[in-house]
Amino acid sequence: MIDHAASVCPPRSRVTFPKVFVLDTNVILHDANCIRKFEENDIAIPMTVLEELDRFKKGNEDIHFQARQFLRTLDNLTGDVLSAEGASLGEGLGHIRVILGGPLHSRLKNILSPEVPDHRILSSALQVLDQMNDRPVILISKDTNLRMKAKAVGLVAQDYSNDKVESFDKLYSGKRLVDGVETELVDRFYSGHGAVLADGNGPPIVAPIANENFIIRNGSKSVLASYTAEDNSFHRVEKTSAYGISPRNAEQAFAIRALLDDKIKLVTLAGKAGSGKTLVALAAALEQRQNYRQILLARPIVPLSNRDLGYLPGDVQAKLDPYMQPLFDNLTVIRHENQHQAAGDKIQELLDTKKLEITPLAYIRGRSLQRIFFIVDEAQNLTPHEIKTIITRAGEGTKVIFTGDIHQIDHPYLDALSNGFSYLINRMVGQPLYAHIGLEKGERSELAEIASDLL
Repeated sequence: MIDHAASVCPPRSRVTFPKVFVLDTNVILHDANCIRKFEENDIAIPMTVLEELDRFKKGNEDIHFQARQFLRTLDNLTGDVLSAEGASLGEGLGHIRVILGGPLHSRLKNILSPEVPDHRILSSALQVLDQMNDRPVILISKDTNLRMKAKAVGLVAQDYSNDKVESFDKLYSGKRLVDGVETELVDRFYSGHGAVLADGNGPPIVAPIANENFIIRNGSKSVLASYTAEDNSFHRVEKTSAYGISPRNAEQAFAIRALLDDKIKLVTLAGKAGSGKTLVALAAALEQRQNYRQILLARPIVPLSNRDLGYLPGDVQAKLDPYMQPLFDNLTVIRHENQHQAAGDKIQELLDTKKLEITPLAYIRGRSLQRIFFIVDEAQNLTPHEIKTIITRAGEGTKVIFTGDIHQIDHPYLDALSNGFSYLINRMVGQPLYAHIGLEKGERSELAEIASDLL
């Protein structure tokens, strides 16, 4: 259920009737199962929303799937005829009904155009408010602008936050600094196999998480370590190179370790522009190319300013090339880091034989991902459902890497807490086959670092 909606009105059994939530189209396209997330409260669907969903029925994108799924669910719930009271959503849940709409509400007539679907949805929500007497009516939309318009005319409006991370501060970082440990303890990591048991004689770390990383230090002495739940031990992390790319900081060292570990099947790398997320992921993939049938690099196509691909000249490939160029740029960096011509030739050979393929994420749908090293760039522009769809396609021997910057979101209906990348990090914490590393320092150049921090 939407957590903060509970503050609008006490639960039904205590004081008053259930709330009525009026849903915008973008909520349904974000989560087709949203109608079951409002507990005992009622749901109202404006007719305009059904009209908009009709335009999204055909297609292979996630929003098309969500539209079809919702319409099928609604059809099954309502039966042959939908009464004025609506159809029951099930035991412990409220009812759902469709609002027929009509002329633009009197509050909107002189200020908004009836030709805009959002305005008709807002009008329908106001009509419900007029009919409900004392029952709270809340418009749920992921469109910030529509929410502001609703608030301006006296209607309560909220974001759909069922799959939102609670707060950015609580988002798992994947690493901890442990300072002031005994010198003898640091020395133990450099003897034997570099492993120290997480018992009373180990580092003073409370509740370590599977594959969590630590910077353990005492004065000038320090060691990088990672916790393995399987043997309840901390293991020293070496600064290992991958296909000519050497880690420039502790976080990159942690990332390369996780990327090269066959036991870890899912890795998320979060960080600002220039922190090396995609570069180390691609380098690790090339380092292990013989262990996988194919290396796939993909990214969602979300143009800046949300301009459609049709605005660009040329055929499909010409339209897609600008969005794929950052991935080719990383390959160029790896080529330059490798002094031997053979390394560069090998990359070109992998591209020519499709062993290394760079493609839009939409083109991945329907493919079988068996023994694939799969890197998904710009994952912050994916919804939680899209993230789930990608991971559930992973077959035997496949490793999935998501990279992204949760502060740089181009998707119109996602933010730092509601995007699929943050959702994935929050839900996967503690799983033995999962590792997350937050990369903080920019390594692209001194200029890029200053610009990222100050501008």
